[in-house]
Amino acid sequence: MKHIATRFFAAAAVFALIGMVWGIQMSASHDHTLSPAHGHLNLIGFVGMSIFGAYYALTPQAAGGRLANIHFVVTVATVLVLTPGIVMAITERGEVLAQIGSILAVLSMALFAFVVFRYGAGRMSDNARLHQPAE
Repeated sequence: MKHIATRFFAAAAVFALIGMVWGIQMSASHDHTLSPAHGHLNLIGFVGMSIFGAYYALTPQAAGGRLANIHFVVTVATVLVLTPGIVMAITERGEVLAQIGSILAVLSMALFAFVVFRYGAGRMSDNARLHQPAE
């Protein structure tokens, strides 16, 4: 299995490409009605996932745990549910997916906050040093 940071970066790149193509389509059609969904795709799908990937690349003690994999799945689910959910809300076809996606987004960020507080940041954060056995 690929390192969690690589999976976050790969997903971020795919979401960025989708967002760019979508942006070009909106520009060409002169219809920016769905720009809030486009913005969330770019913000969570590219920016958020890139930041998470960078964190896990720089903090290997956090990257090795099961929690990092759960974080990845929840974040991908957020993008895949929230983006079409916003489209549905804008086009007045219901808000349930957008609401579920919003909850997933908060859960994703809460998981990230928990991981950061638990492991700190960097190769050997102060928090990780406290949990190492004495020599």
